[in-house]
Amino acid sequence: MASDVTTTEAGPAEAVPALPPGPPVGKSAPHRLRFMLVYGTLGAVLALALVGVIVYAGRSISPAPAWSSWKPTGGGLGAAKQIAAHVGATYRLPDGNQLLDPIPRGPAFSSNGQTIPITFLALRGPKGKIDQVFQLSNDNTFTYSMCGLGQFCSILTGKPSTERATLVNREILEIALYTFKYVPSAKYIVAFMPPPAGSQPTYAVYLQKSELTQQLKTPLDKTLSPHVPLPTTISPREQQLVVGITQPRTYKFGLSQTQQGDPVLVLAPLKA
Repeated sequence: MASDVTTTEAGPAEAVPALPPGPPVGKSAPHRLRFMLVYGTLGAVLALALVGVIVYAGRSISPAPAWSSWKPTGGGLGAAKQIAAHVGATYRLPDGNQLLDPIPRGPAFSSNGQTIPITFLALRGPKGKIDQVFQLSNDNTFTYSMCGLGQFCSILTGKPSTERATLVNREILEIALYTFKYVPSAKYIVAFMPPPAGSQPTYAVYLQKSELTQQLKTPLDKTLSPHVPLPTTISPREQQLVVGITQPRTYKFGLSQTQQGDPVLVLAPLKA
C-alpha cells in the first residue's frame, strides 16, 4: 500500500535588503584634511587672541614710563608760558640767581619794547644753495626770548664763559623738547639768544620738531639729567649732546619783508 508522501517544493529565496553604499575608497582623506586645517587655523587665531590679551593686560598693569615727571596743562601759548616758567626756574648761576627769564610768544620778535609779528621764516643756505622759506602761524611756531634779568634782556651778572653758553643752549633744548612734546601743533622753535650787555640780540637757535624725533620718543631724563647742573658742572656727555644739537642750528638773524610787506625772519648760517 502506497503511503502518501507529502513533498514540499522549495520556493524562491527571500530577498536580503541591500546595505547602503559606503564612502568611496580614498575620498574621505581630503575631507579629514580640510577639517584639520580649519581647526588648526581656529586654534592659531585663539592663541594669538590670548597673547594679545596677556600683552594688553601686562601693559595696563605696568604702563610705559612717562616722558617726563612734569607736564603743562592745556595747550598753545598757555602751555608754552608754563614750560618757560617751569624750566627757567631750574637754571641757576653759582650765586643762586636765575640764569635767564625765557619769554614765550607766537611767531614774533621783540625789540626796544616793540613786538613785530613774523609771517615767514627764510633759512639761508650756503653759497650756491637755494634758501628755504616757511610760513609761520600761531599754531606751528613758538619763539622764546632768552632774557637776562637785567636791562635790554642781557646777562649782566657773572663772567661770560663757554660753559655758561652751553648751559644756555641746554635750557633752550629742554624748553624746545617740552614744547614739541606737549604742544602737538608746534613744528618750529626759535630761541633768541641773550646779547652782550647794552646791545641788541643777534643770534638765534632754530629747532624743528622733525629733527628731534629720537629725543621725543625717549624719556626726558635719558636725554638730560633731571638735576640741572651749574655752568662748571655740566657733564662731558651732556655738553657733547647739547653742543651737537644746538651749534649747527645757531644762526645770525635779521628782519626783512616781502614785496607785499609781510615781515620775514631771515636766518643766516654762521659759516657760509
